[in-house]
Amino acid sequence: MKVVVTGLGATTPLGGDVASTWAGLLDARSGVRRLDAEWAAELPVRIAAPAAVDPTEVLDRVEARTLDRSQQLALVAAREAWADAGFSAEVGVDPERLAVVVASGIGGVLTLLAQYDVLRERGARRVSPHTVPMLMPNGPAATVGLALTARAGVHTPVSACASGAEAVALALDLLRAGRADVVVAGGTEAAIASLPIAGFAAMRALSTREDDPQAASRPYDKARDGFVLGEGAALLVLESEEHARNRGARVYAEIAGAGISADAHHVAAPEPTGAGAARALSLAMRDAGIEPRDVVHVNAHATSTPLGDIAEARALRTALGEAASTIPVTATKSCTGHLLGAAGALEAAVTVLSLHHGVVPPTRNLDDPDDDVGLDVVRFEPRELRAAGGAALSNSFGFGGHNVTLAVKAV
Repeated sequence: MKVVVTGLGATTPLGGDVASTWAGLLDARSGVRRLDAEWAAELPVRIAAPAAVDPTEVLDRVEARTLDRSQQLALVAAREAWADAGFSAEVGVDPERLAVVVASGIGGVLTLLAQYDVLRERGARRVSPHTVPMLMPNGPAATVGLALTARAGVHTPVSACASGAEAVALALDLLRAGRADVVVAGGTEAAIASLPIAGFAAMRALSTREDDPQAASRPYDKARDGFVLGEGAALLVLESEEHARNRGARVYAEIAGAGISADAHHVAAPEPTGAGAARALSLAMRDAGIEPRDVVHVNAHATSTPLGDIAEARALRTALGEAASTIPVTATKSCTGHLLGAAGALEAAVTVLSLHHGVVPPTRNLDDPDDDVGLDVVRFEPRELRAAGGAALSNSFGFGGHNVTLAVKAV
């Protein structure tokens, strides 16, 4: 069975929808800025990449007030993806054949922190009755499932920064198994807050380039010093090719395969040889029925950490062999920052768009490429793909040693 993408939705540090996000990537714009809020004043790192459009500006006020920010972002992206796929109040899907898979690496941490402050300062009776539904990790999936009346299943993979990609992989499995005709899948994250930033900073995972925030996220560059925390959501509408054809849907691309592995090495550090990531890459290609010579593009995980970028480069060279040096690679986190549980979903959507439009967005801030990378990383200007068709790979790796690679084919 072929599984195709018929709808895309996103709200990111570059824009409140897919079109503005894609345009921002092609222009190599940065969504990173300094955090001027009072709560950030004493933090060791005061830069991040917030959503360009606040979800409360899009959602109904009453609707938004009982949703955590991660749920709000997911709902905005879901509605765009649903409409983009050609669905509406008049044109829908049998609810018993519609599933939702929305991942989050952290869940409703903003609600957890805010309501703890309420408990501590004002007492237990003032804690919101919506607290638990707002903070639970499956809250975004539940929110989208309720909005779309999905009854074939509502799921929430949680695998740190690989969560969004794993959601797409699970959607692929659900469709292949015949458990649904349509799956809305992706990820969301809203964790720009004092505790997550302080925690990541204590690990020395974040860039400290506060003098020039837009230059802070610099994957594969010799001067990289950590990632920049971002927020947002991205969702894809996946369905069987037959179902899409029968309803006359526009098709962006095919999700042709997925590879999942685990490093079993360290809770946070990547396995230095990239062996686990290379295994995920190879499994994705095998699942998709492609060889390295078929790959025309790679959307790298490339967070801008000194160790992670090199480990991924080694994984790509291992899995792709000699082809690795000639395949155009891009690192979208250079523009968006790292959206944690939403990153893999956003990058899957960008990979779909790259094949659909035949162009690869450039990597920002790659001024002095690391000698140990050895990849053809696109920088400065977008690059047209060498030929129509072909396949692309999208990598996502997460704390805990999670590795996910998605294989996408042009249609």
